[in-house]
Amino acid sequence: MHIKPSTTAYLRIHKQCFSQKKVEGIVRAGDFEWNFIWEFNQGQLFVEPPLGRALIKDALERYLVKADYKLESGGDYIFTVRAKF
Repeated sequence: MHIKPSTTAYLRIHKQCFSQKKVEGIVRAGDFEWNFIWEFNQGQLFVEPPLGRALIKDALERYLVKADYKLESGGDYIFTVRAKF
């Protein structure tokens, strides 16, 4: 059986505002780190810096769509990216 490549991503929520419908935080995976803003009412995800952004953006967006109402400011979360960084 072939084992699929994967990387663990670590997510920290810095700010969450339901009135603005926005979540802000940091995600780390492999040797990369990005800041993100998830505007969940508009379904828009902004990820900076651009270096390596293509590696994380889709997986982060899928995670946030499933978990955005469960996330809390100051919380730490983990999810798996199906790629090796």
